[in-house]
Amino acid sequence: MFIVVAVDQNWAIGYENKLLASVPEDMKNFRRITTGKTVILGRKTLETFPGGKPLPKRRNIILSTNTSYEVEGAEVAHSIEEMWELLNGTSTEDLCVIGGASIYKLLLPYCNQAVITKFDRAFTADTYFPNLDADSSWEVVEESEVKEHEGLEFKFVEYRRKE
Repeated sequence: MFIVVAVDQNWAIGYENKLLASVPEDMKNFRRITTGKTVILGRKTLETFPGGKPLPKRRNIILSTNTSYEVEGAEVAHSIEEMWELLNGTSTEDLCVIGGASIYKLLLPYCNQAVITKFDRAFTADTYFPNLDADSSWEVVEESEVKEHEGLEFKFVEYRRKE
């Protein structure tokens, strides 16, 4: 199971239920990594998508404690146990956690890889991801060259959990 997330210099991921930045190359990379996979996300994250609709060409698993919550085109799990039941038989290599903060926190212990877009800027933010650079159980295994979009520098960094 792996995580895909974009963070700023302070490991912030959002502000007022919105992404910190919209960078076309980051979105393209996200689509490349997640297409054909099972994405696991929370209800609030789903609601930020265009039309509040599940992502196409992916199996969408929505985690929500609201037992009456349903969404067309996705499966809803109301607990981590229900999520595992839905995922029974799915290769863990095809499981991609895409947010938000509470879902990342809940599922990070089960992940062995994180694909992180790191923005070289500190944004105004109210939501954060754990700092993997400060966690000795994670290591950087690959890093792209620095890229730029409208003055915002960023890079793609892959982390792996140490054995």
